[in-house]
Formats: sequence, structure tokens, C-alpha cells
Amino acid sequence: MSEQQLSIQVFPLGDFQTNAYVLTNTGTGETIVIDPGMKPEPMLQAIKNKQVVAILLTHAHLDHIGGLNDVRALTHAPVYIHPLEQDWLTDPDLNGSSRWNLPEPIVCERAENELADGQTLEIAGFTIQVMHTPGHSPGSCSFVIGRHCFGGDVLFAQSIGRTDLPGGDYETLMISIQDKLFELNDDTIVYPGHGPKTTIDSEKNFNPFVTGLLR
Repeated sequence: MSEQQLSIQVFPLGDFQTNAYVLTNTGTGETIVIDPGMKPEPMLQAIKNKQVVAILLTHAHLDHIGGLNDVRALTHAPVYIHPLEQDWLTDPDLNGSSRWNLPEPIVCERAENELADGQTLEIAGFTIQVMHTPGHSPGSCSFVIGRHCFGGDVLFAQSIGRTDLPGGDYETLMISIQDKLFELNDDTIVYPGHGPKTTIDSEKNFNPFVTGLLR
């Protein structure tokens, strides 16, 4: 797949403004959805005529899976998640939705596929490298396609993921950033779970939360 065949659309969804990503191979029309968040109607409109072949979850906090049932119903595409958060899909206490004043807690079917660190996925004509990047949550994963990294809530533009939620751990997050994300090429574009995209080089140089982190 050439770089020109990868189309990336971003949809900030719901009250959390969680970035859902729609990746389309413009050569084949095959499409991948990453992190279908809450109130997903704008994204659903965008994918209703697309051939969605997979749904990738960086992690299973409520704001990243709030639209999962709707996308599944529309596309019947298989879901991929790290095994440490497989049970979060079915348990509102684990995914956090029981702690918010929602019309109803979020309950999804289990994912069809479980991810492993270092795994390579071949989906929609894309070669996707899976990196287990815990810290924000135990099963957080980042997906790398060429120079594009979809990292969920691990690393943001001049910020990092929160670690005060159940299963979060600051030291683990720092290791994920240093030993996984910062090992990517400096020109790698990071597409985070919230806020604008950034680059590895920019975060190495300007992110105040990682000052002193580099060896």
C-alpha cells in the first residue's frame, strides 16, 4: 500500500470529544474504524456506504467504545482489543460507564479478536504494527501504519494520558512512551484519542510531561 492510498478522517465524538478515526484504502475502498466513541452519528454517516472490515480499539474506556454497538450493527465488522480489556466491553464497572450519569451503562459483546504486543495485522491492504502501550489503562494499544501512529490516550500534543483511573499507572505510562512510542521515527505522526495530532519529534522536544524522560 502506498502512502497516497491511506485516507484518514477524524471525528471528535460525544461530550468527551473522543477522536474516532476512519481509515480508508482509497484503492480498494476497504475501511477500518478506530475507537468509535459516544454519540457517533457523524461518523456513522461517513461510513454508511463504506466497506468497514475491522474495528480497532486502543482501549475500552467508555468514551472510546460508546458507539461500538452502533458501528457493529451497521457494519458487522470484527472487533480487535487487547485481552486485558476484553472483559471491559461487557462490564460497565470496568469500562467506567456505571460511574457516569448516562441514559444507560455501556455493555458490548466481547471482541472477536485479541491483540498481542508486536503483532502484525494485515487488514484492508494495510500493514498494522500493534504495540501494547499500557499505563493509561492496562490493555492500551497503539497501532502503527507506516509513519502514522494511532495511540489512544497514551500521548497527546504536549500532554500525556491520565493515570488516576482504575488500572492506570504513571510509571508504566512513562515506560510505554519512552520504550515504545519514542522509539518510532521522529517524523511519525501521532493521532491521539483527544485533541490535535502531533509528531514524535515535537513531543520529544516540547512536551513538558516528558522532560528528562529521554535517556
